[in-house]
Amino acid sequence: MEIEYRIINDEDMPPIVITMDEQDRPKVVINNYYGIWLSLNRAEIGGITNSLFDEIVQIMDAHLREQRAIERME
Repeated sequence: MEIEYRIINDEDMPPIVITMDEQDRPKVVINNYYGIWLSLNRAEIGGITNSLFDEIVQIMDAHLREQRAIERME
């Protein structure tokens, strides 16, 4: 899957936003307004991917457990 990346320069937006594009695929917006902060924290930001995936897995597992419990009650 191709991921769209956009670079903006906006003091009112956070440094990084993960959102969706017009086709409902992930889009990453990087705010160059925070370029120094992004540069200083680049290793930590790059390392976020594994822990972010783990958090999403936990959310999805909880949702699936809840859905299964509802199925079993019906």
